[in-house]
Amino acid sequence: MVMAPNERHNKRHSFIVTILSIVSFFIPIQSHSQEKLVEFGDFEEWIVRDIKESRIVGGNVERIYAVGPTDTMIGNTSLSPDVTIWGSSNAFAKIIGVIKTSMSVQPEDGPSGRCARLQTCYAECKALGIINIKVLAGGSLFWGYTLEPISNPYEPYKNIVWGIPFTEKPQALIVDYKSVISTDNIITRCTPFTHSTYEGKDSAEILLFLQHRWEDEDGNIYAKRVGTSMYYIEESTDGWIFNHRMPIIYGDATQSADYKPYMDLRDKDDPKVFYYLNKNGDNVPVEEIGWAEEDELPTHAVLTITSGGKGAYEGAIGNILWVDNVRLE
Repeated sequence: MVMAPNERHNKRHSFIVTILSIVSFFIPIQSHSQEKLVEFGDFEEWIVRDIKESRIVGGNVERIYAVGPTDTMIGNTSLSPDVTIWGSSNAFAKIIGVIKTSMSVQPEDGPSGRCARLQTCYAECKALGIINIKVLAGGSLFWGYTLEPISNPYEPYKNIVWGIPFTEKPQALIVDYKSVISTDNIITRCTPFTHSTYEGKDSAEILLFLQHRWEDEDGNIYAKRVGTSMYYIEESTDGWIFNHRMPIIYGDATQSADYKPYMDLRDKDDPKVFYYLNKNGDNVPVEEIGWAEEDELPTHAVLTITSGGKGAYEGAIGNILWVDNVRLE
């Protein structure tokens, strides 16, 4: 029996539809969201910095690291903010003429290639009775840069220019991480002036704030919070946690079910307020004065990743955070 052309066409069409239906059952539907690795966010590249300390503190050449394009810097030179968006708690200091370094962030082998290792530890500077400074340093990575060499150990947040220009509105921050969180329940507070301990626990912290900033005619910098994403790592992990997703809350974060008090705005009196250079070259506090509307665009972004969330000179000795593959969705 010979089929008519229309009948042959209908049967062939039906067969193709059936095959496509079977194939599509096994192919996942592509998501509309995309992940973008932030610059140097896979931590495969590092800048090696060999800095010669003053003779009065040993005169050794000490090595510290910065996240950025592969390079070696020999000599007591400052790291240019044009080279990388990443700053760290690794310090190149010159206090009363004495050059000293400290390191709490370094590269380490990860699940695939390199990762960043951040550790809470002591940083010390002793020089024949002229200087005797011991402080607690949490291992930190952040978007921004340090004003080097550090000359004032008493106002650590003011030594940093926090944040980078940023106008996007991503859905989430995504990271891979592994943690060791101290179970001693002892918090150490060690400033250039004091050393004390008290009962408590410190958590590693990952934070992304999107801000809309502006400067008045007197050089004061203000901001409205456009987007908020913040996560405390409170327990040690059993190996690596991959693809940890931190949604970004836009607008008034206090109205979100995911809001936590530690996400609140930071005014100029907040001890963890961020600083930024004004038009006069002064590093001034960025005072958050309110929540932005949900449709407002940011001008700057502040990302911080740290082994402790207590703030400057305070934390739990033994906290370690490994981080890798920082992405935006």
